[in-house]
Amino acid sequence: MKSNIHKQNKKHQPGLFEEESLSYNGKNRTVEGPAKGSSPAGYALMYCDGASSGNPGESGIGVVISLSGRDAQLPGKNKICEISEYIGVATNNVAEYSALIKGLEKAKSLGIRKIKVFLDSELLVRQMNGIYKVKNKNLMSLWIQAKNILGDFDSYKITHVRREMNKEADSLARKGSTKKRLKQS
Repeated sequence: MKSNIHKQNKKHQPGLFEEESLSYNGKNRTVEGPAKGSSPAGYALMYCDGASSGNPGESGIGVVISLSGRDAQLPGKNKICEISEYIGVATNNVAEYSALIKGLEKAKSLGIRKIKVFLDSELLVRQMNGIYKVKNKNLMSLWIQAKNILGDFDSYKITHVRREMNKEADSLARKGSTKKRLKQS
């Protein structure tokens, strides 16, 4: 089965995502996706996180998508979209990838064309940016799925942030991981 993995264009695109360039120990942790067009619509920021109580354990995902620029002023568009869901028993890494995929699917359904993604999972960011290889078979299918969805955006950037910069998504993920326990009570 041939996968639909899109090559990343790492050359600089003037004016696109210039305000934030994060680095760690001198190594850049971000990548810009391919530019397919110059549509001004669909610029968003997305913070996502996965949580697992135990590893593996009851897990949840949290996503915060906020529109910026012109899109934030379009009538009928919410400026912020939040997702908090229970995903069952999973490892923390599976929960992190699940949050990324769910958030990207939601952003795509909202008509977003350009997106900056912020995650506090160094492993996931490095794998998505091609710094680390994906060796775990369970993560490989999730990585392929995420890469395929990213290929549908005009441009994207994936950046690692410290945990304290991802508090809202973390809170939503933790809430999601407890939803099954709340239903059983």
